[in-house]
Amino acid sequence: MSAIDTDRYRQRLLEERQHVAGAIENLHAENPGSLEDETEERTLDNHLAENATGTVDREIDYSLEENSTAVLQAIDASLARIDAGTFGTCESCGKPIGAERLDARPWARLCIECKRKEERG
Repeated sequence: MSAIDTDRYRQRLLEERQHVAGAIENLHAENPGSLEDETEERTLDNHLAENATGTVDREIDYSLEENSTAVLQAIDASLARIDAGTFGTCESCGKPIGAERLDARPWARLCIECKRKEERG
């Protein structure tokens, strides 16, 4: 990859990192306490079904946060690969990762063939 390409991907990764970090901050702002704290507060005032709905909503938020945290880690790893000079190289087979894949998912660490193999198990 040329320096121009890595500069462009670095910028995209930094922008995406900011976006994902902001999403995590929003989830924390919307849910400042624990699920147990929230459930205890609602138990006295609400019906069981309302408590269940709140629990499901909170679990969805936890899943979103978990996924966002994984993406944030992948972005940081990609930025480190840019610094190390290995960005755009598949970590499994060592072949170049296609530009289309990097354009779609700049934090990709595997080429499309190796990713498919990984998903199949």
